[in-house]
Amino acid sequence: MRNGRWNVMVIRRDPGEWFLSGTMAAFHGDPPFGWVQRIDPKTLEVLAETPPLPCGDHVWCGAIAAHANGSLYNVNGSYLHRISPDCEILAEKRLPVDQAHNGLLILSDGSIVTKDLRLAGDKRSTMTRLDPESLELLHEPVTLPEVSMGRIAADLTEEGEAIYVPGVDRLFRLWVEPDGLRLDETWQPAYRTDDTHGMAWDSCLSNDHGWIMNCGDITGVRAIFGKHPNGRFAVAPGKQLSWQHAAPWSGPQQLLRVNLDSGEVATAHPFETPGGGIIAPPVHIPDHGLIVCWDSINGGMAGLDDLTLETLWTNDVRATMQPVVFAESGEIVINDFTGTDDVVVIDAPTGEVTARVKVGSPIANGMFLTAGDDRDIFYCSTLTVAHIAF
Repeated sequence: MRNGRWNVMVIRRDPGEWFLSGTMAAFHGDPPFGWVQRIDPKTLEVLAETPPLPCGDHVWCGAIAAHANGSLYNVNGSYLHRISPDCEILAEKRLPVDQAHNGLLILSDGSIVTKDLRLAGDKRSTMTRLDPESLELLHEPVTLPEVSMGRIAADLTEEGEAIYVPGVDRLFRLWVEPDGLRLDETWQPAYRTDDTHGMAWDSCLSNDHGWIMNCGDITGVRAIFGKHPNGRFAVAPGKQLSWQHAAPWSGPQQLLRVNLDSGEVATAHPFETPGGGIIAPPVHIPDHGLIVCWDSINGGMAGLDDLTLETLWTNDVRATMQPVVFAESGEIVINDFTGTDDVVVIDAPTGEVTARVKVGSPIANGMFLTAGDDRDIFYCSTLTVAHIAF
């Protein structure tokens, strides 16, 4: 379905209840706003929809999550909304930092954590933690040591609950405590040591490691966050926001494995083409001892041994999105941009493309694929949303 909106992600709340969230690609002209729709999973018909959700005039993909209390939580721009299953606004919170937010987590105690996104400047990114019922702040926002671009990831361990955050040059860990978020001063591994590679997006946490790809602050992302409000231009920005421009650095795309205990960083170089770039994290498949990464700008995907980081296979898929893995069958589902967007199924052990469907979206971006109930996928991109079975 071509709906002309920036579709971000689909989630399931209860069985049979599917919700689509997004924003408006209003990079100039009419003000942007966020929205959440309850949709029919077969026809994509809109069954209910929120009123336009304020976003502080920022244009960026937010996030949605379903809470154990029955509500949906949607962050978009500088606002967080609590929403009912009937798409009614139950609470609205203007966040204390006037910046687009891209991280959204529900922690084990039910509290909500979100993070603002920055690439540079004299202000650092912050983490804000809110009460799920009232959306009131549980404590003052925590200022991070660096600006942060990528989304946040949480891990619940015997030592406690930790949140992992990518910075400019380092990765950071914050321990969740009843009255705050405590920065771990002993775990701040450096993943970037010079300017031949870009910054990292979010990490994939798996098997006691954080798996990341650098080279994420590509030209189009820099253009969006060179503006305030983020993504708002006086005239139509056109193709300057494309992810297909040459990278603003010389290094090839890298994969990094970070030990969550020691902080040791191992780097793999599965691609040789200079100027690599991505807008999504890699995916680890522990059942197959495999870590899968790609180079969106130049094209190409690789599967690596997760212990030796030896490249086991490559293919020509030009992926940009957040993938889905079906663990039992060993199938990876991701997009392949061929001028318009396709969705492909890849056999994890071999890297072979076993199925393909042409979605027809003229725009590919770093949005989310979502697993359905029975070998099906929801696809989200700017202008287009689709439901695919295979």
